[in-house]
Order: sequence, then C-alpha cells, then structure tokens
Amino acid sequence: MENLKKLYILIFFALFLIAKSNAQTWEVYNSEMSLVSRLMYNEILVLGEAVRIAETDEGLFLLSNDYQPAVQIEGQEVYQYLSPWILVKGESGLGAYHEYGQKVLDLKYDQIEVFFNLLLAKKGQEYFVYERGKGTTRSLGVLDHAWISSRGQVIAEDNEKYYLPLSINPTKDYELLEDNDSDYLLIKDVEGYGLLNMEGRVVLDAVLDSLQHTRGNFFFGFNENQYLLVEGDPIQANVRYNSFHRISFENDLMLEYIHGKLRRVMKEDGILLDAVGMTEVNRIGPDLYNVKFRDNKLGLLGRDGWLVGPSDSLSFIRGSDEKLYPASNELGKWGAVDSNGQWIISPSLDEMGSFINGIAAFRKGGFWGIIDRSGKILSDANWDRVSIQSNGRAIGENSSGKFILSAENEYKGVESFENIIPLDEGEFIAIRDGKAGFYSSNQDPKLENLFDSILVQDGRWLTAESDGKIGLFDRTGKNVLPVDYENIIFDQFKNTILVKCTYRPIIVVEPEDSKKRKKGR
Repeated sequence: MENLKKLYILIFFALFLIAKSNAQTWEVYNSEMSLVSRLMYNEILVLGEAVRIAETDEGLFLLSNDYQPAVQIEGQEVYQYLSPWILVKGESGLGAYHEYGQKVLDLKYDQIEVFFNLLLAKKGQEYFVYERGKGTTRSLGVLDHAWISSRGQVIAEDNEKYYLPLSINPTKDYELLEDNDSDYLLIKDVEGYGLLNMEGRVVLDAVLDSLQHTRGNFFFGFNENQYLLVEGDPIQANVRYNSFHRISFENDLMLEYIHGKLRRVMKEDGILLDAVGMTEVNRIGPDLYNVKFRDNKLGLLGRDGWLVGPSDSLSFIRGSDEKLYPASNELGKWGAVDSNGQWIISPSLDEMGSFINGIAAFRKGGFWGIIDRSGKILSDANWDRVSIQSNGRAIGENSSGKFILSAENEYKGVESFENIIPLDEGEFIAIRDGKAGFYSSNQDPKLENLFDSILVQDGRWLTAESDGKIGLFDRTGKNVLPVDYENIIFDQFKNTILVKCTYRPIIVVEPEDSKKRKKGR
C-alpha cells in the first residue's frame, strides 16, 4: 500500500512538471554525429548564419554561437526573418529586431516591410520609416499607400500623386512612379515620361511621349517622331539608338520597320539582325527567335547571331544547348537539324523535344519514346509521357505508373512507382502505395518504401518520417538516428545537427524493503 502511494505521488509530480513546462531536450551533434551538448527548449529556429532563436516558457531568446540564451526578444512568435531583420508578433502587433539583438520597432504595427537598410511600418493609415544609418524612426504621415521598391526606395502615394519621401526632393510629386528590374524609377510628370536614379535625381528629363522598361537598365521610348532605346546612367541617361522608322515592342519582341516592311530584329541597345526579305519573327524563348523569309526559308536566331542559318523546308525550330535542334517541316513532321539547317534526324516524328545529355523525347502515334542524337530509338513510343532528366536518364509514365528509364536498363521500365523524385548521381526517392523509399542509381532500394516522407538534407543526409516521428540516415541507407524523434534541424552555418527528443516522463517506483515487509506481517 505504501508503494502504491509513492507511485501515485510520483505520477502526480510528473504530471505537474509536464503542465508547468513544455521544455524538451534537444541533442546537438557535430558533423561526425558525436553528441556535443543537450539543450532544454520548446523550439529552436535556425534562421541565418548568426540568427538562432529558442522558444522557452519564459519567452523568445536570441541564442549565442553555442546555443545559449543571449538576448530576450519580446513577442509570442517569430513572424518573419529577412536578413538582417527579425519581425516578431505580440499581442498588440508586429515589431522588429536587428539580428544582433537590438529592438528597432516596438510591437504595435499592423504591417512591416523590410529592406536591408530600412523598415517601413504601418499602423492604421499612418506610415513610419526606420533608417538603419540614422538609427531613428519617424512618421511619413497618413498616406493612401506606401511601399519599398525593388532597389530600396520608399514610394508614397497620396491623393493620386506619388512621392519619394526619403529622396533629395521629398515633396516633389509625380503622376506616376513605376518600379522595375532596373536601377532606375520610371516617372511621369506633367510634360511626359523620364527616369530617376537611386537618389531621386532626374537622369532623363520627363518629356518623352512614352517610356517602358525592356531589360536590365534599358528602356524603350518614343518622343515626337522618333523611337529611342535608352540606357540608364547614374548621372545622365544615354540614348543608345534612335530611329524615325517605326519600332514595335510587344511580348519582349522588338522589331523595326522601314517604309512599312520588316527590316530589323532589335535588342535592348540596338540592332540584333538587319536583313532584307524578312516576313515574320516569332520569339520562342529568352533570346531565341524563329525568323521567316519571303523565299520560305526559316532560321533560328540567338543573342549572338544565327544558331541555325535560314534553310528550306523548315516551319519551326526549337532551341537546344547541344547544337542539334529539333525542327518540324512544312508537313508538320519533326526531326533534328544542325546549325546549317541540314536534317540529321529525318522528319518522321509527330513531335520532338530538345536534347539533354544526348537524348530527347519524341512523340509518334499519340505516345512518347526516347531517341538519341544519331536518330536511334532507345525506347519505343509506348509511354503516355516522357520527362528527360539532366543526368541523362528519363522518367516514363503509363497507366501502370512511373518508371526510371536509363542506359542501365536499356530504357525499359523495370519497376513502377506512383511518383519519382530524381536526385543527383542517379539516385531517386520513389513513392509506392503512399510510402516513400530511397533508391540507388541502379534501382536497388537503400531505404524500403516504409516512410511517410524522405528528404535530402545538407547533401549527405536523409531524414525519414513515419507516424509523426523522424529519423536520420546517411546516403548509403545506414540508420544514424532511429525514427523516434520529433524534429531534426540542420544548422549548416555551424555544421551541427539539432535533434528534438520525444518527451517521455520517467516514473520511478521505489523497490520494497524486504525486511520492512516481513516486519509488517
């Protein structure tokens, strides 16, 4: 009876500790999987090279290099991390800390937008800005809207006017301030369109009739009766090309017409191709153009010139990194041509993809197969879909599932899976009956299909999850940590592995004293 009372007391005490604290043990391992230390935290977040945060019963803590509490952070949760800013969420709103532990915005804002050297916060309709260089926060006032551009300028909108409140001319208003992928803002003023540099200085007077961004720091404009290709410059923008002939710019394709006839294919800073007799140009990809001529010749034009010279009997040419270009003839049949437009693979296919590591997918009779550069059929057209991989293998799919197709199995499907995730060096993760497995390049299972998920971690490791528990394996399939943990985090900055242990309260039952038991009889 006495032992039973002790057991009840121990159980009650254990339950009391569980209710009082959610802290759990984290084990810290080095790259050789030697145990370095143990930690007691609810959760750990590894956010950056110098940013590790622990959640404890006492709150959030910024951790030191050895995972010890260094600075306590206000708030209930980490809302977002964008170096060097840590956004935290509290009962009254969002706030911000620098990753070194300095609080820069109180936890009271509805929204916070970040850039590396400033923060833009909103409370109601009032906007505030924190500038890292000055270390101060100031109000921008009540605005309709404000945001940070892709290059870090704060743009404000109010009463259908636009401002740059942090620029050298903060009260100057514009009809339009347009962000883009360049180092310059496109502006519209009363007299027309122009450009501003990063400081808000005018580098192209706002007098053009129209202006739009094309690529990099280049813009396409029109003024009075001439077309302009303009390059932004921190001091003064430069006109790199101008023409009184019409230039069209649609869908990233720029063409110049002389006396109403197509004459030039343009790039952002000038002429890419000047040729007589062009009738049609189609952009088929980044810096790739099918150019058709009056004599029915077709060529493939790249950024540095002809990839496939204009040739007869071609109706479409695809790009390729292997200098063998899938093409179709006027009858719609596909093959492949060289840079001179000569057929290397005769046009007898219904469709053909680009070559990757010497093989390409082709379609014939409604199904897909695999062909090599010489025209040899490696896998007959009996697949619903074929996907060529960068490692020279392919994935074929039919009603039975997905199959690895490779030279090792003569491009014949050996084993079917519901899904296949290719990895480096021919290895792959495969799903069968809803369970994940890990396979070698020759399709031997290193991990059987027993897991809910498998992920590659830090190049050399695999984490496998089953029934809410997670374990660690190396790339050979050797089990390093059993599938019995709650979480595994890879801190690549310190080359350590943090493992969250499953909490199991330990109940100790004190053994009976045999002598006392006899005495009590």
